Amino acid sequence: METIIIKTEFIKLQDLLKFANLVESGGEAKERIQSGEVTVGDEVCTQRGKKIRPGDDVCFQGKHYTVAYAD
Repeated sequence: METIIIKTEFIKLQDLLKFANLVESGGEAKERIQSGEVTVGDEVCTQRGKKIRPGDDVCFQGKHYTVAYAD
């Protein structure tokens, strides 16, 4: 599992995909999320504005990601 460091309370799912360089653009993030390619926890998530907080497990293209606060 890869950890993405954030400086805010949460990050929106579509922003996480862009911030982690998993997609090229916000439009691509929107398409991938709405087509059901992303899971949060064990459930498919089609809400691109879903708030991702430390401890949440995001899976995209078979790889798992989580977020942590910057020290």
